[in-house]
Amino acid sequence: MKRMIKLLAAVVFLMLLVTPGFAFREISVVGTWSNLTLWQNLEKDFWAETLSEKSDGALKAKVVGTLDQLNTPGTGLLRQMGSGIFDVVVVCTDYIVSDCAALAGLDLPVLAPDIQTARKIVDIYRPVLDRLFKDYFNAKVLAVLPYPYQILFTNFPMDKGLESLSGKKIRASGWTTAKFIDALGGTGVTMPFGEVPQALSRGVVDGAITGSLSGYSAKWHEVTKYLSPIPLGGWDYYVPVINYDVWDQMTKEEQDMLENIVTEFLQEPSWVMAGEEAQLGVDILTGTGEYAGKEAFMQLVEVTQADVDLAMKVLQESVLPEFGKQIQPEEAKEWNETIGKITGLEIEVK
Repeated sequence: MKRMIKLLAAVVFLMLLVTPGFAFREISVVGTWSNLTLWQNLEKDFWAETLSEKSDGALKAKVVGTLDQLNTPGTGLLRQMGSGIFDVVVVCTDYIVSDCAALAGLDLPVLAPDIQTARKIVDIYRPVLDRLFKDYFNAKVLAVLPYPYQILFTNFPMDKGLESLSGKKIRASGWTTAKFIDALGGTGVTMPFGEVPQALSRGVVDGAITGSLSGYSAKWHEVTKYLSPIPLGGWDYYVPVINYDVWDQMTKEEQDMLENIVTEFLQEPSWVMAGEEAQLGVDILTGTGEYAGKEAFMQLVEVTQADVDLAMKVLQESVLPEFGKQIQPEEAKEWNETIGKITGLEIEVK
């Protein structure tokens, strides 16, 4: 009799495990850069602990690697995800524009001069992002995470503001940024992040674009002298996406739980962090306030209204027309009806 009771209890337990609302699901994840603060201060603990804790153990994540550890291009990671090698990838939109050109429209140079504008742009464009990732990659968007804005490190004084880039070689953070630099009379150069310090020290490039704290961590302040906090490289958005085949296998309860937890405990804190770290990085690099007299002594180049006006002119007259050529007319209309309404910019649709 006791044996029968134990057997029945085991059967009931197994039924609970496969019943909606009682399933225990583990998802495999590829995270962002292990050497940067988004991973170190937020994302690492989110996947390792927070997701399980906030779901009462119903959802768990197993990190199979980070972008730097796997050293695979963004499109390659998405293809591997589609093959079932892992379930979730946190991918940078800049890394996958070769397969989906319309994603470049989220983060054009100087499109969002501050984090408040950046958030408005992401929120209004989110339905478009959802469709693009589904159509092009069979992936479901879970969130949008910003890095601090991508700013300009140079070895030359910028006495003429952005016009000082004329004749200079600048490491760009993407093709739209390279196009922007070209339109100013400079030369946009593409190279891996790890090669930039040596290129700067040897004069292969005269300047480079990245986030303030990223540049500090990579010791760019040791090979450059001037810092301009104009967001030439945008905000460098990272998007956690899940394979739609995996998503469709989840119950509605699991889907809602995953989305809500990712939004509240990963996406929202990442926006607060990006806003704080953008200014923190500038202060550290220029030895401002409590960082005065420490290891970084870069000279801050103030952004003028003339710089902002010139940037918007170049964006409208040079970058947007080129962007418009690379996307479908329907995608251009979507951009105009969303981001265009916030920024006052427009892509000509033929």
